[in-house]
Amino acid sequence: MADQPQLAADRPAPNSASAPKREFPGQGVAIIHGINGLGLWTLYIKEVRRFFKVQTQTIWAPAITTLLYLMIFTLALGGGSRQVLGVSFATFVAPGLIAMGMMNNAFANSSFNLLSGKMQGTIVDYLMPPLSEMELMIALIGAALTRALLVGLALTGAILLWPGVDLSVAHWWAVIWFGLMGSVLLAIVGLLTSMWAEKFDHNAAVTNFVITPLTMLSGTFYVIDRLAPAFQTASRLNPFFYVISGFRFGFLGQSDIGSTNTAVLHGGIGLGVLNLALGAITYVLLRSGWRLKN
Repeated sequence: MADQPQLAADRPAPNSASAPKREFPGQGVAIIHGINGLGLWTLYIKEVRRFFKVQTQTIWAPAITTLLYLMIFTLALGGGSRQVLGVSFATFVAPGLIAMGMMNNAFANSSFNLLSGKMQGTIVDYLMPPLSEMELMIALIGAALTRALLVGLALTGAILLWPGVDLSVAHWWAVIWFGLMGSVLLAIVGLLTSMWAEKFDHNAAVTNFVITPLTMLSGTFYVIDRLAPAFQTASRLNPFFYVISGFRFGFLGQSDIGSTNTAVLHGGIGLGVLNLALGAITYVLLRSGWRLKN
C-alpha cells in the first residue's frame, strides 16, 4: 500500500532540547546599543516636514520682512550715499540682516517643539521613543539649523534684488562658522525655552524681552565704535554681537570686533565654547526630565 502523507498530528514533535530558544532582555536592559541612527533621522525628518508644510510663513515671509528692514533703514539713514566701513550702508547692513533672520528662525523652530507637545498632550511622542537625550537634542537642533539655512538662502536671494548691495564673500570660513554657530546658539536657547515654558505666553516673553532686544542691539544697523564706552562694553557682552559682526566680516573683510583677524577668530572660538556649555546644560536638563516629566 502506498505511503500516505503523514498528518501533522502524527508527526513527531521537534526535539525541544535542540530547538533554539529566543531570549528576551530583562526590564531596563537596552536593546539598541550605540546610536539609534534610524530613530534620529526619523525625528529630524518629522520636524523638518512640520515647518516645511507652512514654508510660506516659516521661510519666505522672513525674506519679505528683511527687504522691508533694508528699505526702511537705507532710506531713513541717507539712502545710497551713506558709507559705513568703507561700503554703502545697504552692503554693510545686508549680512547682519541675513544672520539676524537665521538666528530668529532657529529660535522660533526649536522653541516650539517640546512646548507644543506639552500644550497638546503629545509630549510622550518625544519622550517614549528609544532615543537618548543626545539623539533627541541632535534631531531637534538639526531641524532648527536646517530651517535657519533655508531662511538664510531665501534672505540672500531677496537682498540681491535690492540695487546697490554687494554680497561678495571675503572669508568663507567666517560666513560658515558664524552662520552655523549663531544658528546653533539660538536653537539651543530655543530648546531650553521650550523645556521651561508652560504656555505660549512664556515663549513670547522670552522672544520679546530677551531675543529681540539682544538682536536689535547687536550692531546689525551700526558699528559699536560710535557708542559711548559703557555701551560698547555692554555690546561686547552680547553674544549676538559676535555672530553679526563675525558674519559680516566674512563678506566685507572688516569687523568692529577688533582691528585684526585674530580678534574675529577669538570671537568665533568664544561662540563655540558658549555653545558647548549651553549644550551640556541642555543635555543635563533633558536627562533629568526637568519640566517635562514632572
